[in-house]
Amino acid sequence: QVQLVESGGGSVQSGGSLRLSCAGSGFTISQYCMAWFRQAPGEEREAVASIDTTTGTATYADSVKGRVVISQDNAKNTVYLQMNSLIPEDTAMYYCAADFRGWWDYCSGLLTRPDKTNYWGQGTQVTVFN
Repeated sequence: QVQLVESGGGSVQSGGSLRLSCAGSGFTISQYCMAWFRQAPGEEREAVASIDTTTGTATYADSVKGRVVISQDNAKNTVYLQMNSLIPEDTAMYYCAADFRGWWDYCSGLLTRPDKTNYWGQGTQVTVFN
């Protein structure tokens, strides 16, 4: 079955960087839309970025645009989220999500309809301190 395992979270000082990984199993990422979301305590889930792994087309939330890069490694069946210039407001649990490409007109749609997204990882915690 489809499984997503996130890693790479941790505590980092403001201005620092982290690279999150999302390793997929039970499916091939190149046939799926992939996305990252985050949720801080007491806050709603927030979209971060998505990637159409068939074209490499990436979409970013305004809150992270210019500081974050989503990428894929098909050989490792893994999607990454490189986060730079981190700020305390980036503190959250980060979740990887996936859905079959053929079910979506555009992979960016996952960012607006997480309720329709079928596969989720368990999350990795990112904490940014001053």
